[in-house]
Amino acid sequence: MTGASPPDADESILVVIPTYNEHASLTETVGKLRDIVPLAQILVVDDSSPDGTGQLADQLAADDPAVHVLHRPGKQGLGAAYLAGFRWGMGRAFDVFVEMDADGSHRAEHLPVILAALADADVVIGSRWVPGGAVENWPQSRMMLSRGGNAYARVMLGVSVRDATAGYRAYRRSALEQLDLPTVESQGYCFQVDLTRRAVHAHLRVVEVPITFVEREVGESKMSRAIVAEALWRVTAWGVQDRWRNFRSRKPSRGKGA
Repeated sequence: MTGASPPDADESILVVIPTYNEHASLTETVGKLRDIVPLAQILVVDDSSPDGTGQLADQLAADDPAVHVLHRPGKQGLGAAYLAGFRWGMGRAFDVFVEMDADGSHRAEHLPVILAALADADVVIGSRWVPGGAVENWPQSRMMLSRGGNAYARVMLGVSVRDATAGYRAYRRSALEQLDLPTVESQGYCFQVDLTRRAVHAHLRVVEVPITFVEREVGESKMSRAIVAEALWRVTAWGVQDRWRNFRSRKPSRGKGA
């Protein structure tokens, strides 16, 4: 990962980390981030984790002024957690917003490269499915689900992004301000697809950089049938809406009289 330039010193960076039962991995994740990107500040958005993750985050924040915690009353979904984190950061004038998992699947070592790519982009996605990207410790079924889901999103939404479902990414503040975030309703992994398509439709510069995604070693995956179903129906609905909108825009209007 040589050759990556650090972000400008005058650009403030907020790493938003949603948590739900991530007690076993949070300390290591935060520690690596602070070592590798010391300029960044961290916001843990905890949905009242039963395993005490929120209390652990409070301890980390008490020991480090660069760590902050946003407590939410109950599990409300990944998308809502990120939106809450974005709002928190917008109110404090951060310039760059990073999405990152707490479970160790997103390596802190990749973040300097992701941030450096913002020099020529509005949105940078840490991608598993571009040349140089990889996944470790996934079963073949999960590989097929991710590749198939991304291929379906490309076809239905007309986007060229190879890993629209990726959750390791960075946004410029100016980019988020153009995505009409108050209207976002998607929750699971399709939240990432939603923001990707909004960025493409807004003609923002979206760049993918390769990362190695490592399946969590502790805790339980948040993937479920409900998350897959939400992604399928929302992507299908967005695709149909886009096609109908394009059809209506091309349809000649009828004039009065002959």
